[in-house]
Amino acid sequence: MNISLKNKKALIGGSSRGIGRAIAQQLAASGASVTVMARSEDKLKSLIADLPTDNGQQHQYLKVDYADFAGYKESIAAFFKTNTVDILVNNTQGPSAGGALDKKTDDYQQAFDLLFKTAIFTTEQALKGMIAQKYGRIINVASVSVKEPLSYLALSNSIRAAVVTWSKTLASDVGKYNITVNSTLTGYFKTERLKELNGAKAKSLGVPITEVEKQMLSHVPVGRFGDSEEYGHLVTFLASEYASFITGTNIPIDGGLLKSL
Repeated sequence: MNISLKNKKALIGGSSRGIGRAIAQQLAASGASVTVMARSEDKLKSLIADLPTDNGQQHQYLKVDYADFAGYKESIAAFFKTNTVDILVNNTQGPSAGGALDKKTDDYQQAFDLLFKTAIFTTEQALKGMIAQKYGRIINVASVSVKEPLSYLALSNSIRAAVVTWSKTLASDVGKYNITVNSTLTGYFKTERLKELNGAKAKSLGVPITEVEKQMLSHVPVGRFGDSEEYGHLVTFLASEYASFITGTNIPIDGGLLKSL
């Protein structure tokens, strides 16, 4: 199977590092012109400089702050005044860790703005062009915790669950326009985010971070953390013509971590 995304344009959120960065790299390697966005302008510039242009792609970046929803809306609306995209990857940094008893109403509101409202608004803007051209691929980066909640990620558990149910509803509404909508459920990947979470957990338990990692891997049948490049491969497939009959799904990429069906 040879996936070509030549002449396709993609917008990828949270792409200055980790999974988002790997997705941008793989989409570009498959021929797409990508717009990457995140908070760190230096990292975005570095990424753009390294992306391939063998297929005449024109890559660009958009500096956004997902934690500032009003500012984010302004930046995204301005982008779509002069741009359309064929592929949208909704991905942001995660909210703060902590259990349900640790979080207050304001914490949930902030997480809602960060994870849900940004995805909704960006998708609304992208859909205008997708519906007009009767083609589109929307991929929402979510988490395995929407199926099996993690006790230390109350905010992520709650709001990402809203994202995937909205995604399922949207898929039913836009299928007639040849637009697919899918969610990927992220397991344990070797990213800075996972390292940060594990470091905080190790500190709270008073154990080495290696002990936390060992415990995590004991629940993963393949016995290792995922590589972000592998994530990029899945998203690239979902963005391709080969996935035109796949929509409204939640696809785990977790090395077998989920025990539920």
